Amino acid sequence: MGGTLASYQRLQELVEPRLPVKYPRTPGYRPERSEDPLNAWYYKTSIKGAPRGPLRGKTIAIKDNVCVAGVPMMNGTSVLEGYVPDVDATIVTRILDAGGEIAGKADCESLCFSGGSHTTDNGPTLNPHDHTRSAGGSSAGSAALVAAGEVDMAIGGDQGGSIRMPACWCGVYGLKPTHGLVPYTGAFPIESTLDHLGPMARSTADVALLLEVIAGEDGMDPRQYRVRPEVYTKALTGNIEGMRIGIVPEGFEWPGLSQADVDDLVLKAAGRFEQLGAVVSTVSVPMHRDGIHIWNAIAIEGATALMLKGNSMGTNWKGYYTTSLLDAFARGWHTRPNDLSETTKLVLMLGEYMQTRYHGHFYAKAQNLALKLKATYDAMFQQVDLLVMPTLPMKATRIPPPDASREEYIARALEMLPNTAPFDVTGHPAMNVPCGMSQGLPVGMMLIGKSFGESTILRASHAFEQSFDWKKA
Repeated sequence: MGGTLASYQRLQELVEPRLPVKYPRTPGYRPERSEDPLNAWYYKTSIKGAPRGPLRGKTIAIKDNVCVAGVPMMNGTSVLEGYVPDVDATIVTRILDAGGEIAGKADCESLCFSGGSHTTDNGPTLNPHDHTRSAGGSSAGSAALVAAGEVDMAIGGDQGGSIRMPACWCGVYGLKPTHGLVPYTGAFPIESTLDHLGPMARSTADVALLLEVIAGEDGMDPRQYRVRPEVYTKALTGNIEGMRIGIVPEGFEWPGLSQADVDDLVLKAAGRFEQLGAVVSTVSVPMHRDGIHIWNAIAIEGATALMLKGNSMGTNWKGYYTTSLLDAFARGWHTRPNDLSETTKLVLMLGEYMQTRYHGHFYAKAQNLALKLKATYDAMFQQVDLLVMPTLPMKATRIPPPDASREEYIARALEMLPNTAPFDVTGHPAMNVPCGMSQGLPVGMMLIGKSFGESTILRASHAFEQSFDWKKA
């Protein structure tokens, strides 16, 4: 081994390349609760970008799983607390180059593995419409800050629905782009075949604008393959005459989950497209009901291998590895594993069990079935341009009390995924579009498009948004 170990010694002496940090900044500060009533910020700062650009005058919150050099990053877990990135993620540089101002890091769920807003070690993020209820997760702070008007836009992350779920419950627009369209370089992953970053805002126009800035290859992210970015703001014509929209019945009436008022509002919203000139029909996709099962195996075993045992970076891919993040997270969770959230412990223990007993068989089978699931949706896109279903089957749930059982804690974190998670598996773009209020809480409609069909989604969303005030529906 001696000769080989000499190579490791030489690696220790060499200086590795770093992602660029182009704009001056200060770390900022952790706001007191009096300044942050929704508990949605992790750190506040002000990083000014270029003097000109399409985002000039816009303030943007960055989900706290994305590296911003010099600003502390926690990713919702105390095992990473104290880490300060030394690089800017690709999308951070692009936002600043476009003239945007980064207003701080938005709080997120512990390691982003929750669809509720109660698993972060910073305390629950509160829903702006009802402070007793969840803001959704894992991009909880991003959605809450946008909904409350504290920032113009936000970056969210999505592995099981974590852009669309909080967007739905907080009543904002949130787009999970096609897998790979937006580079993930410099962000904390969960599972590389599920990882997405995307825009959140109070209007379709701002979602389109932010996506236009952050989309495109950076040459350092293996998730990106032949991506096709577009000028998304040009899609907002207000005209959807002849667009074909398919209502997916399998996205409604989930046993034990779906609420009748949610299903009803989404069906009425889909009917509104007909009034705008679209052709609305029903298209059955029976395999949609199996999407959550396919996702579970990929997310559980994949996250165990990459996020946990791989210490956030893993191996066997070409691209940029954020070594400072790897080192900090490895030290943190190996030293204090009991401080991981209940959902993360579930991932680690179940993922390790499945690997030990079945050696990756079910992960591999799920990835093969993911190809079939994608082909099933793609076949539907021969008949229609967009698919429609509720983003989430229920309205925002109550935040579990501090003494909640482990079963309640995990149920409130993972129960809402059945409609959103399948499109992380297949990589199709999907967007939450607020479509009404019920009992004082927002209801969201999800529009799903073919791969790299973001412009079609945004065109339909914009026309729908312009047609009426969803808050009065």
